[in-house]
Amino acid sequence: MTTNYYRVTVYHPTEDLSVIFDSFGKYEKLWQFSSFFINKGFSVLEVSSADKFLDGNITKTKPCPDNLILRANQTGKPEYTTYEHNGTVYHAVKVENKIYIPDRDKRA
Repeated sequence: MTTNYYRVTVYHPTEDLSVIFDSFGKYEKLWQFSSFFINKGFSVLEVSSADKFLDGNITKTKPCPDNLILRANQTGKPEYTTYEHNGTVYHAVKVENKIYIPDRDKRA
């Protein structure tokens, strides 16, 4: 079992649905995680590993090697916004009322 923690924001154009999922132990490689959604008809908007993203108001979970972890979903596209973390303002993504920073190197 791997312990790689990944987070993805995806959009399904046919269903007009945005979703944030986490994977903690299910996939060994980041590309495997994003590929799963592409094969289901989703567009991958953001995908990153725990060393790249900042939690925002979505705390990480315990390992779950058998399942994906649904963090947020909504009708329509996600909102791109800003989020302040430790005095620094970052580019962030918001689905439903959940927000996180997909890339800690992208400051607003």
